[in-house]
Amino acid sequence: MRRSPLNTKTPPLDRRTFLGASLTALGAGLLQPPVSGAAEQTLSNGIRLPSPWPPRLAEVSPEPMPVPYLQKPPAVLPIDLGRQLFVDDFLIEATTLARTYHLATYHPATPVLKPDRPWEQEGGPCAMPFSDGVWYDPQDKLFKIWYMGGYVRSTCYATSTDGIHWEKPALDVVPGTNVVQAEGRDSTTVWLDLDEKEAKRRYKLFRSWRTKESPTGWGLTVYFSADGIHWGERVATSSPCGDRTTVFYNPFVKKWVYSLRSDHRRLGRTRHYREHADVLAGTRWQEGETAVPWVGADSRDPQRTDLRIRPQLYNLDAVAYESLLLGLFSIWRGQPKDRAKPNEVCVGFSRDGFHWHRPDRRALVPVSEKYGDWNWGNVQSAGGCCLVVGDRLYFYVSGRAGQRGSPTSGVCTTGLAVLRRDGFASMDAGAGGGTLTTRPVTFRGRHLFVNAEVSGGELRAEVVEQDGKPISGLTADACVAIHGDGTLQRVGWQGGGDLARVAGRSVKIRFHLRQGKLYAFWVSPEVSGASHGYVAAGGPGYTGPTDTVGSGTRAT
Repeated sequence: MRRSPLNTKTPPLDRRTFLGASLTALGAGLLQPPVSGAAEQTLSNGIRLPSPWPPRLAEVSPEPMPVPYLQKPPAVLPIDLGRQLFVDDFLIEATTLARTYHLATYHPATPVLKPDRPWEQEGGPCAMPFSDGVWYDPQDKLFKIWYMGGYVRSTCYATSTDGIHWEKPALDVVPGTNVVQAEGRDSTTVWLDLDEKEAKRRYKLFRSWRTKESPTGWGLTVYFSADGIHWGERVATSSPCGDRTTVFYNPFVKKWVYSLRSDHRRLGRTRHYREHADVLAGTRWQEGETAVPWVGADSRDPQRTDLRIRPQLYNLDAVAYESLLLGLFSIWRGQPKDRAKPNEVCVGFSRDGFHWHRPDRRALVPVSEKYGDWNWGNVQSAGGCCLVVGDRLYFYVSGRAGQRGSPTSGVCTTGLAVLRRDGFASMDAGAGGGTLTTRPVTFRGRHLFVNAEVSGGELRAEVVEQDGKPISGLTADACVAIHGDGTLQRVGWQGGGDLARVAGRSVKIRFHLRQGKLYAFWVSPEVSGASHGYVAAGGPGYTGPTDTVGSGTRAT
């Protein structure tokens, strides 16, 4: 089998890519960072983005990224948009609960997509997303995946009604195959843009490809499609970039974000950041214009004991999930001589779109240490990051079986990992119980909901004034206790009380928990519990990029 070009390139620390070189030039004042977001902006969660934005970091740091909004949160937090997750202390004023971070587990049907077509054997057997994209299309009511068919050969397309069993349709692009783009490729991102007004631009494809026109050997090209199958001619081409460059949309600021592969002189693979409201103008950056240094692996990312190599950030895909940005960090842990890269997917969270909080450095979706497993090497994320399927999140990832004694990829397939909805972190209490009091919050809704696991315990809530005094009728004693396990449970008070009379005021919510786990809370204007937060790459029952249906998805 042909060796992976990602394994045969000159080692990253020796490559003088344009973006890597621009770090030195920027420090010397030879290049000017792009002007973007000059005016200050306040986000829906109360965080105020300073000017200039994005921040002008001198370079990517080997230490964990400081997170300004955690060091100094807003005085009052608006919580109308999305479920409020306890992945950090942003929402918490005081608590006696203990936080636990949770990991995804592989679905027993994994791998769910295998290279079983002749064209998927070219260059090496491969049917995996290399970012690419996995989305639920509410228009067609189908799961859709775009993936690498044949190693770095083509982009293929498949559909599913349940996200587990996939069909590869015979299409007319390359007649008789499911190939939708036959050109050679490396990393590719496909984005289902449900906010797009022009039908012919509903799907967007960003293709990283080898080009002699670029001094780095790599460029990014953009394509539009009405159906995700017929892409036509490119509509934009970038200036030089790194190979594993990807793109995502940040709806909180309505900007396209270019997650640009760059090389740091000491840290190796890192990321630069570029944002733009116009997807085409954002792609057409000039050679004299650099993005700003962003993020990389850092000193808290553990080294493998068998390699003792500083980890690097191979890729960063991101998506809006409920009230925050979810980031999937593909962490490179070194290149063994006798094994495919043991990369794996870790998770980070951002509430301002730039700074990442990465509290748990374990792999959310891991590589296997057992030879012969489908994911013995190089687990990486899919564009769109995850889908909301009932009470669970679906994460699709690439995996490479590798070949013993060789760094080649071997058979490349697609795996599915699952996690409880909102299940990244929980605030826990034992038999003795405990409390959690939020910072001051405001909301316009009236119905309080929680995602909680209290089958053997109890959860109550109360609303308190700024001084901590409970508000009559909304006390813990008057609360109808919750005893169940569910990702969407309504909290009420005796006599049918709800939050209507404190809507628009600055109040705190105090949760009393015994023998259970609290994952998230939110206030909805509807009794259905619709959070109006973002649902990542979608899922059955959702009609757009946000949750406007709540419990209505359960009927689908």
